[in-house]
Amino acid sequence: MTTLTTISNLIHEVIGEDWDLEEEITLDTTFSEDLELESIEFVSLAEKMQAAFGEDVDFVSWLSEKELDEVIDLKVGDVVEFIDACRK
Repeated sequence: MTTLTTISNLIHEVIGEDWDLEEEITLDTTFSEDLELESIEFVSLAEKMQAAFGEDVDFVSWLSEKELDEVIDLKVGDVVEFIDACRK
């Protein structure tokens, strides 16, 4: 399973029925504009990613180093790239 597929599945778990399952999550999908993730949903997603990818992927620390506008503009592809880099 690819990193993108895993993250997409985790997003669906977190958002549930709030997301149109017809629409595909891609590397260009944004968390704030496209997915409209609330902060509590984002925290839940971070926890699920930590469980799925292990301690080598410190998503919370990576995210805390970002400026607010970078977090707002964050795309699924940014997270995929980060996770893949940590796992190499």
